[in-house]
Amino acid sequence: MASTEYVKKVLAAVRRIPRGKVATYGDVAEAAGFPGAARGVAAALRKAEGTVPWQRVLGAGGRICLRGVNAFEQRLLLEAEGVRFRGSRVDMKAHRFRSGGRNRQ
Repeated sequence: MASTEYVKKVLAAVRRIPRGKVATYGDVAEAAGFPGAARGVAAALRKAEGTVPWQRVLGAGGRICLRGVNAFEQRLLLEAEGVRFRGSRVDMKAHRFRSGGRNRQ
């Protein structure tokens, strides 16, 4: 599901995530108008080639889904924005962003 319209809406949703906040792939898909299409968010982010704040998008429960150097870079970028971790996961109660005023876990 990486149509041009899907990608455009997903990237717009990612751009709305404020500094110091994060959203899950599912949150982004829902905010873009495609609930249940979380898997396509990663494909859309790859198409963006770093032009959106990709580091603010995480797996369920605040998990970094990337591996190796990319995971390390994501964590460093988030920490630089003031995002706190609890072990290997982001503290979602403190940092989760959901569009539409639903900023809760």
